Amino acid sequence: MFDYLIIGSGLAGISFSEIALKNNKTILVIDNTSQNSSEVAGGLYNPVILKRFSEVWDAKRQLALMNDFYSQVEDKLKEKFNFKMPVLRKFFSIEEQNNWFAASDKINLEPFLSTKLISKKFNGIDSPYGYGEVLHTGYVNTSLLLEKYKQFLIANNLLLEETFDSSFVEFLDVGIQYKNIQAKHVIFAEGFGLHKNPFFNYLPLDGTKGELFIIKAPDLNLDVIVNTNVFILPLGGNLFKVGATYNWHDKTAGPTEEGKKELLERIKEIITCDFEIVKHFGGIRPTVADRRPLIGTHEFYKSLHILNGLGTRGVMLGPSLALLLFNHIEKGDPIDPQADIKRFHKRYLKSTISRRL
Repeated sequence: MFDYLIIGSGLAGISFSEIALKNNKTILVIDNTSQNSSEVAGGLYNPVILKRFSEVWDAKRQLALMNDFYSQVEDKLKEKFNFKMPVLRKFFSIEEQNNWFAASDKINLEPFLSTKLISKKFNGIDSPYGYGEVLHTGYVNTSLLLEKYKQFLIANNLLLEETFDSSFVEFLDVGIQYKNIQAKHVIFAEGFGLHKNPFFNYLPLDGTKGELFIIKAPDLNLDVIVNTNVFILPLGGNLFKVGATYNWHDKTAGPTEEGKKELLERIKEIITCDFEIVKHFGGIRPTVADRRPLIGTHEFYKSLHILNGLGTRGVMLGPSLALLLFNHIEKGDPIDPQADIKRFHKRYLKSTISRRL
């Protein structure tokens, strides 16, 4: 019998897998790669929501755990994934400068917003009002991370590449039986695939489509991440990742002409040099209306658990939430009420009543 059967091998799934393995638990991961939001993610981590100048929920803890987690995974897989890099917010006016410095005086934002105006000129970007620097930032190469971690799982016979079919789940006195597999616990980390999950589909996961480009711009001299109405992330070799769009209505995973047009318009507002699109991709982010993740244990089936709703900040949220859920299962530690699925207790009751009727 496995300790954990983990459904999904995106950022949430591999975060829980790694924490379970580190604690000497046995695992088996099932994934059919139908959900690609982690693979196409921007991968940026930033402790500040710049649109509203507010601190990301639980940012200090998330950053500390995130850096330790990726450092350990890098050592394990002998590959570099986590790249520390400044994020500069371009100012478009004196008023934006003033708003930045006012925000940097807030106690909760002081550790994350530099009070020094950055006036450095980057070829290919006009910036007469300069930039503000966000501290403790960078990006994780999510596609490489998932590729290498999947290789590790396969090499150790820990990955079953198939579609998980919940109709085969049978409940035992301890744990579950799934086909010829027994496990004490099941972790559902399937992202937007949650909608097909009969145990947790009452939860209000609302996928948000995002589209990104990889562009080639030989004349763009940039060694930092610039954040404006899009982010521009240097990848080396004159390549840059640029994104992202937010579409709350389109639930298809692929790129669209509408998204391409929107991104091109935004890029041309920032970049003054020529560029070409090398790749255009899209994915559905698992987002929740209250901007909080979905973690916890099923109200009736105590061997079933969920780790989802990481949204746009998966690289920061994944490790800390996986640890939170692991400690909840193994030690009975409480889950932060802001993340616990118990906040949707009324929805669970309503869905249960509806099924009975």
